Amino acid sequence: MSGYQVVATLLLGAVAGCATAGGRLPEIDALFAEYTGSAVPGASVIVIRDGRVILRRAYGMADLERHVAATPETDYRLASVSKQFTAMAVIQLEQVGKVRYDQPVREILPELPAAAQGVTVRHLLNHTSGLPDYEDLIPDSQTVQVNDRDVLALLARQDTLYFPAGSAYRYSNSGYVLLGLIVERVSGVSFPAYLYAHTFGPLGMVGSVAHVEGVDTVPHRAYGYSPKDGSGSFVATDQSVTSATLGDGGIYTNVDDLVRWDRVLYSLPTATLTLITTPPVLPGGGESQYGFGWFVDTYRGERRWRHTGETSGFRNAIQRFPGRRFTVIVLTNRNGGEPSGVAERIADALLFGAAR
Repeated sequence: MSGYQVVATLLLGAVAGCATAGGRLPEIDALFAEYTGSAVPGASVIVIRDGRVILRRAYGMADLERHVAATPETDYRLASVSKQFTAMAVIQLEQVGKVRYDQPVREILPELPAAAQGVTVRHLLNHTSGLPDYEDLIPDSQTVQVNDRDVLALLARQDTLYFPAGSAYRYSNSGYVLLGLIVERVSGVSFPAYLYAHTFGPLGMVGSVAHVEGVDTVPHRAYGYSPKDGSGSFVATDQSVTSATLGDGGIYTNVDDLVRWDRVLYSLPTATLTLITTPPVLPGGGESQYGFGWFVDTYRGERRWRHTGETSGFRNAIQRFPGRRFTVIVLTNRNGGEPSGVAERIADALLFGAAR
């Protein structure tokens, strides 16, 4: 069965009943002390071991203005944690012959400048395209949000690359915006519609959406905040001029839906897993830890898939240890904090049995 068929047809049931995390709960709750209370933005956390949820908790508030508490069903903007879903959409489309990994991107997006002639779909997936960072191209005077098509227009006017395609690694939100546009052009439907039809809908991820403001709704939406002047209070920072792009970071979801997604990742064919988890070999011995939508490294001797997401008002982290069938997911609706460090400390406590 192809990766496309697995993700497109596998229907998952309800989240498994939560087992106990034992005597480590007070220690874990302490990690979220700054997120706890009725006057602070919150966090949702879930831990999965051997396919079972062993920890499922939420802290603080999803919406300070409306006094809505965070829950495990709260939907957070994933920011760059979205990239794994964009990558999987491309994998699905490659499986059915709609796109090729080594296809020049200008065959699909001819608006790109001549300098991008050597950039392939694979380069976008691996962050080795050399394309300019679109956030650096937005004028300081910009007040209207830019969308994916605006990003394409910005890149079309930049007939230069940071480096020749494939010669080096540089993390690129531009690349994943373009991948979202590629999904649209080769599938013939919008990026949000494609994800719903081929991932979120079939998997029962009812709280998940590639969100377009004013077009759809987020079922249990968390709003983003930032600390205000060291006073202990918070100011709403839910949107910025870059909050409307999709392929690089526009998905909202909750920790329960991500349990369903985590299970799918164990069901993928070996060839698909290899693509996701194999960083490119770079000339001259350059290093990369990025496969297709995931960073891949080692932590405490265990192979790890990981990603973080940071955008206006949100900080998130996911860490998977597939060899131990263990995943930690931390979603938060505030600027600041260290969700990645918190996730590691949870892994230390519940997987490695160590205090840190």
